Amino acid sequence: MNTTNQDKQDKLVFNIVTIVSIIVFVAVVILNRKILPRPEILPSWVMYLPKLNAFINGTCTVLLLLSLYFIKQKNIAAHKAINLTAFGLSSLFLISYILYHWMANETSFPAENSMRSIYLTILISHIVLAACVLPLVLLSFYYGLQMNVEKHKKIVRFTYPIWLYVTVTGVIVYAMISPYYQF
Repeated sequence: MNTTNQDKQDKLVFNIVTIVSIIVFVAVVILNRKILPRPEILPSWVMYLPKLNAFINGTCTVLLLLSLYFIKQKNIAAHKAINLTAFGLSSLFLISYILYHWMANETSFPAENSMRSIYLTILISHIVLAACVLPLVLLSFYYGLQMNVEKHKKIVRFTYPIWLYVTVTGVIVYAMISPYYQF
């Protein structure tokens, strides 16, 4: 593909990534504000979603560490397969997260708990970085799948540590808030 066509394709992908990222962000905000009507009766399986989300985040943490290991070993096939798995699991996480926040009541960390400030610091950093990492992940995958190694490496320097932090803190947030879930 010549440079002009590649530039057009890159611009199209960038626009798609921007639109998808905005749609996901708006959906999460709307669901957290409880603007959409919720089911009158909470399906029993909803109570398992936070644990599923923590499991997915923990699995993605391990996969991201393996991904780094395999790329350092120059095993591109394993690196790619692991990243595709992590991406698939993260997509499943996003669906589960949206379903849970649409259907379930919000759970708050108790104000009287001495760990509240630590919890809120981790939670806020997790939320902000989770919102920022989606477009970075999508662009990283695009460049990686295109085998545009230079652009892939350039963006992954930012994507990887943020994505890893988000997966790790997702598990920490769950561990801290899970005693307070009420279904």
